[in-house]
This record gives sequence, C-alpha cells and structure tokens, in this order.
Amino acid sequence: MAQGVGFGNSSIQDLDYGAFQGRIEMTNLEGKVSEIRLSRVNWQSYLQGQMISQRQFDFISRLDNATTVEARARVINEFRGEVAQLFVSVLNRISKEQTLQYLLSMMDDTLKEETSRVELFRQYFDSKSENIWNHFFNFLQRADLICVYQVSKLITKFACWSTQHIDEKSLNYFFGWLLEKLQQPNNEYLQTVARNLQMLLRVRDYRSTFVTKQGVDVLIKVLSNKETNCELYYQLIFCLWCLSFNANLVQVMVKNPTLLPAVCDVFCDAEREKVLRICMAFLRSVLEKLDDPAVMRECSLRMVQCKALKRLELLSQKDLSHDPEMTEDLKFLQETLKASVQDVSSLEEYTTELTSGRLEWSPVHKSEKFWRENVVKFTENNYELLKMLVYLMESSTEAVILSVAAHDVGEFVRHYPRGKQVIDQLGGKQVVMSLLQHHDPSVRYNALLALQKIMVHNWEYLGKQLETQKAAPSASSTSSAKVK
Repeated sequence: MAQGVGFGNSSIQDLDYGAFQGRIEMTNLEGKVSEIRLSRVNWQSYLQGQMISQRQFDFISRLDNATTVEARARVINEFRGEVAQLFVSVLNRISKEQTLQYLLSMMDDTLKEETSRVELFRQYFDSKSENIWNHFFNFLQRADLICVYQVSKLITKFACWSTQHIDEKSLNYFFGWLLEKLQQPNNEYLQTVARNLQMLLRVRDYRSTFVTKQGVDVLIKVLSNKETNCELYYQLIFCLWCLSFNANLVQVMVKNPTLLPAVCDVFCDAEREKVLRICMAFLRSVLEKLDDPAVMRECSLRMVQCKALKRLELLSQKDLSHDPEMTEDLKFLQETLKASVQDVSSLEEYTTELTSGRLEWSPVHKSEKFWRENVVKFTENNYELLKMLVYLMESSTEAVILSVAAHDVGEFVRHYPRGKQVIDQLGGKQVVMSLLQHHDPSVRYNALLALQKIMVHNWEYLGKQLETQKAAPSASSTSSAKVK
C-alpha cells in the first residue's frame, strides 16, 4: 500500500492501485461483486455434473473456503505450479454468468493479495505458446458487463504487475477499448475504466502509446462534461498527472488549447480536498516540465485567464498545514502565476484569452489603441488569430463567446486595409452571416455590426448611422411622452 503518499515530489511508483490518498469510494462494479460473493457457489454440484475435475474442485473449493489471507496463501502455495492452469480451465468450462462473476472475483482477489502471482499466469501461457492478452481480450466481447469489466481489471493487473510488459499491439487495442468505454453514454462502470487507466498510466513505458492514441483528448472531453462526478474528475486528472511525469509528453499535451482550461474549470469549482490537491499537482508538474520560458509563460497566463490564480488566492486563506505538499504546490503556483502577469502586454492578454477559447468582454476588445497597434499581428503565422476567431464562431455554443468573436472580426476589418478580403478568404463572412439567425439578441446585434463593417467602406458614415439608430428609440419615447 502507499505509505505517506503525497503528490508534489513523490514518485508515481509509490502509489499502489486503489490506494490513492483520500477516501476511496467503492465503484459500482465493486458493489455488485460484493453482493455476488455473498451467494456462495456450490462447487460440489459442478463436480458431480462432471463440469470440473476432482483436482479443479479441490483447488477452487479450498481456496473459496479459506477465510484469511494467510490461509489462501497456503492453498496457492500448495497448488502453485497449477494455479493458473486450474483457474483458466475452470473459467473456460463454466457458462453460468453468476458463477463466472464469482470465479473472476476470486482471481482478482488472488492477484491483489500478492501481485507477483501474475507471473503464474504469464508463465502458464508462455509454456503453451499462447497469447495471454488475446485469451482475456475475448472475454471483453461477452454480453455480461460485470464479467467484462472484471476481466478488464485482470488484464490491467497482468499488464502492470508482470515483469514483462504488454506488447505494443495489445496495448493499443486495450487502450482503444478503455477509451471507447470511457466515452460510452450512461456507462455505469466509468470509475472502473478510469481506475484501469490510473494504474496503466503509472507505467512510464505505456504513456506515449496512450497519448498517441489521442487519449488526452478523450480525458479532456469527459472532464468537460458537466455530468461528470467528483470522483471521476479526480481519477481523470490523476491520469493527466501521471502523463505529466514525462517532459516530452507535456510538450505535446499543452499544444491542446483545451487542456488547461478543462483542468482549471474543475479546480475552480471543486470543493473536495483530494480534487483540489490533484489539480494543483498536475498544474505544477506541467509548469515544471516546460523548459521553454515562452511556453511556460503562455501556459501560466492561460491558467490566470481561466481564473486559477483567483482560486489559489482563496485557498491560501485556508489552513492547509495538515498537508505540507499541498501547501507547497499552492505557494509554487501562486508565485509562478503572479510573476507571469507582471508587464503582460495587451496582445499577450488577448492571445491568451483567445487560445483558451474563453472570450469575454474584457477591456482589450473595445480598445481603439489595441486594434490600431496590433491589427497587423492578426495576419501573422498565416492568419492564426483570425482563424481561431472564425473557428470559435463556427463551433462555440456560448452567446458571449460568439458575440465577442463577431465583434473582433468586425474590428479587424475596420482597422486593416485589406480586412474585408482576408475575412472573405477565411470564410469568416459566411460564418458572421449565419449568426444573424442566432437565438440570442446580443449575438445577432454583434454579427450585424460586424457584417456592416465588412460590407461598408465609409466607417465614419457607418458610425453616424449606428449612433442615429441608437438615438432613434429614445427620441421616439420622448415624443410619445410629450404627446401624452
């Protein structure tokens, strides 16, 4: 078990599966398996029906009747050379789902009580020149979900506790299966899937495969789901924290503009200490692994933009003396984020806000000085900033983001000589026009204003028109009042 586990500087290898700091909640699967174990299997009936041999019966019944860890160890040691063969052969002979569930739970307990027992299974399949992974992968296709997810736990233990790692092809398949199940709507076994990932990603050699498999994108997607529960938030960010131990993977991960906002959202909303702790551990680990000062500053500003600094300031007012590592992470993040906002330019502020995908009506958007001084910057790197604005107008569902993006497109056109042609080439004009049908009046208004800027060349005339339009209702009201 983990001994004095913290997060700041501790090694991932010090963390045992299921022994993470904080109260461990029983998963839905574990609850069902506990109920299954209360209904004992009549192994004698299987022997009498000649479904299992005398040797298989002796092993299974004695192991099942052993009431302590020590007693079970004695049975395992007595049958040591046959344990895997006996388990697998009985597993292959049984068709009744409840008995299979019971047997799989016995196998799981056998491995949990002594992790080195995974070698008994590996050696058995090696001796038969059979692929252990393919054998158990077949069980993942069964209709009974309790059996399926029990087997997924066994596969994970084989992959993590054996002296021989799972091969790349099999790992790819298993990660793909887990990621598919993690995204499955209404999956009641999500926490079991996440626990498997927590365990697998503690193994350094498995992390690159996970990232290549687009696993980070899936974690972010599930994190961004408002229906995700607190325990799952913790598990998913734990997975990200494991990945952050590889500096080369961090360089790849931070290129996803939604990563830090997703974690910061959880951090800002979380109340449970274990979630706050793992969020801070991840954010700190990311910043420490970035050797490029410019990228580190950009990531720090992105965290500030996502209100992480405000959350840190609130946390600093609490007594966290019971957790020195959490206090240390808090101090590090506060100092780093505060340093990043010193002398920040308006363009940096704007770029950070835009890349986070969280546009809001901050002062920079309506600053004439900002647009005059920085409009040319929007044409650099093949119109990168403009493409982001167009993308947000196409993809966002939030009215504020759509309104600000449309406004900024209009401001670019107004201040850049060839702005109309550039926006047209990027498809921005059509997107702005589509927003004229939006249900939110603010979005429609800003889209109309942007479209007028795209279509009209005489900006002074347009400005007077808009002032007249705004003044007209009040003038009409005044006239009505006088008539009355």
